[in-house]
Amino acid sequence: MKITIAGGTGFVGKALTEHLLKNNHEVIILSRKTIDTLPADGIRYVQWLNNSSSPIQELEGTDIFINLAGESINSGRWTTQRKEKILNSRLASVQALLDIMNKLDRKPQALINASAIGIYGTSDEKIFIEKDNHGFSNDFLSQTVSQWENEANKASQLGIRTVLCRFGIILDKQLGALPKIAVPYQAFIGGPIGSGRQWMSWIHIEDVIHAISFIIENEKIQGPINFTAPNPVTMSEFGKTLAQVLHRPHWLPVPSFALKLLLGEMSTLVVEGQKVLPKMLLENGYQFMYPDLNMAFKNIFS
Repeated sequence: MKITIAGGTGFVGKALTEHLLKNNHEVIILSRKTIDTLPADGIRYVQWLNNSSSPIQELEGTDIFINLAGESINSGRWTTQRKEKILNSRLASVQALLDIMNKLDRKPQALINASAIGIYGTSDEKIFIEKDNHGFSNDFLSQTVSQWENEANKASQLGIRTVLCRFGIILDKQLGALPKIAVPYQAFIGGPIGSGRQWMSWIHIEDVIHAISFIIENEKIQGPINFTAPNPVTMSEFGKTLAQVLHRPHWLPVPSFALKLLLGEMSTLVVEGQKVLPKMLLENGYQFMYPDLNMAFKNIFS
């Protein structure tokens, strides 16, 4: 297949591109920068989001568009300016892809768009699955993801199968949240974060890329899909399991008020959570490589 990825140089994008190339797909990476790279091993770079560039001709014949583009939510305090950047970067990338797809002579089979479980809001008691719209809240992250999904869903009006990948906390040894969480444990000062009762809905990076491939191949899958392992844990369980795998103590707590002072509104990412289950992936027959946290950590830190 010919697969075009926006955000292909990011955390998930790099791992996904490598996987797709190994499976003999042709991959195009959309880039803001001019990259003078000849096609190699099935990968090409095409410039976009630039008034002087018109990538339509090069993207003609694309079977699948994958959109992973957007400003990182965890690279700084959520000031008013940062919030605008986080939201606008997501809406702009979707709108640009919609414009491209609308101009193509042959429409793609699918748009697979990144999303997040933050859409559900936070809760210590509720369990969220894809059909639960009642969980949406008025907090910044929920409203951002809701607007993001509404924009992406416009692709369905073009007759394009649209999938919304609601990512949980993605676990990887080098990138994402886990290396930062692991640092205190590796220094023998790890412990409970906040109350410890908040839910951590996680997923191994390998399950992310294999589940996206699974969705590409299964044409009946569409709409929101929770990308979380089937066994979410509390933050306390998460820390204890990490400590056990790293052979380190789990003892020094980080109180919620300290995180709120340090991170501001962004502290909701770690002091609050939601219990999210991957109902649609399981119902459609996806078999998780790492359904258990202990198993995931042993693979990552082996």
